[in-house]
Amino acid sequence: MILAVSRLHYVLSRRSVRLARMGIVRVDLTRFIQDSQEYGSNDEHMVSRVFFNLSLDGQPKGSFHSDVKLVVGGSFETDALEVAWPAGYSQSDPFDYNRFVEGVTNYIRSLVGTSGRGIRLGPGSQNIRMTNCSFVMPASFSFQAPDATVS
Repeated sequence: MILAVSRLHYVLSRRSVRLARMGIVRVDLTRFIQDSQEYGSNDEHMVSRVFFNLSLDGQPKGSFHSDVKLVVGGSFETDALEVAWPAGYSQSDPFDYNRFVEGVTNYIRSLVGTSGRGIRLGPGSQNIRMTNCSFVMPASFSFQAPDATVS
């Protein structure tokens, strides 16, 4: 039986009552480096990196980065981006990976493409590869993430 109270959920079991809470994760994106050989780009994949700060319920968790992979010749606008788990962020801390990927994807698409603020490409542009482009354009997004259950 689960009773919702504000952002807290009481989890009742036969042995004990445990408390599981929902954490608010804020991602403050600071910069994006597109297609860098330093991060692993090659003839098959463009590897980029996004840098950001994370906070949980208003408390800073630190500065992190995630690699973003795209097949060479793919489109940042339409193709799925492979976004890595934030390097150094504990997988036991509250996090919603799918919401994170969605936020990072939206950020990158706001920078590169036909509606990009950093590099705007005309409709139908194909086979364009620019390496080591650095974008310093702050953006933020937040999401709720379930915490591990604590006794």
